Amino acid sequence: MLLMLLLLGALLLFCNLDVWYFLRVAHVFLQAWFQPRICDILAEQSIECKVLPNDLDYMGHMNNSRYLRECDFARFHHYVRSGIFMASHKLGAKMVVGASTIRYRRSLAFREAFEIRTKVLGWDDKAFYLEQRFVSKTDGFVSAIMLCRQNVVRSSPDNIIESVCKEKVECPEFSDDLKHWINFISANRQALRAESGLEDKNK
Repeated sequence: MLLMLLLLGALLLFCNLDVWYFLRVAHVFLQAWFQPRICDILAEQSIECKVLPNDLDYMGHMNNSRYLRECDFARFHHYVRSGIFMASHKLGAKMVVGASTIRYRRSLAFREAFEIRTKVLGWDDKAFYLEQRFVSKTDGFVSAIMLCRQNVVRSSPDNIIESVCKEKVECPEFSDDLKHWINFISANRQALRAESGLEDKNK
């Protein structure tokens, strides 16, 4: 009877909560915590992955949405190893994705090994900007590449970086691609505000 109740409880838990997501978060956190700290906040970091059965779509390759999910784990891994996660927690800050754009170049097949290479490209007064690459372990081909804007709430990137590095760090110059992407985000925000009438209300 007790075993049946436990199985029923586990079934209800898995049906109503993405248990694997939280288990993966715990695994990534512990993995990053026990790895050596990365002192250079601008250094590229990588995490190794493999395409599993629950990553597949009906075409037999990695589902598009799984790329974004894996990017979440890779960013979390990056933040823990670089000290950004602890610094933001200490400052009472939260980081949320404000925008992301991904370009798919070649599908990842079942059991294919790959790594996600994450790098902070720069920041402004409100957000970090990151690049994340899906690189096949077979031939080094960049299968997908994503740009991500990570908004900082209740603090600023400068405060977080200063807390990590114990000194002020100059933001690197933005590449032309990143500038174009940021301009697109800004133009899209203004267009949506105008569409909803928010621009008129603020005048």
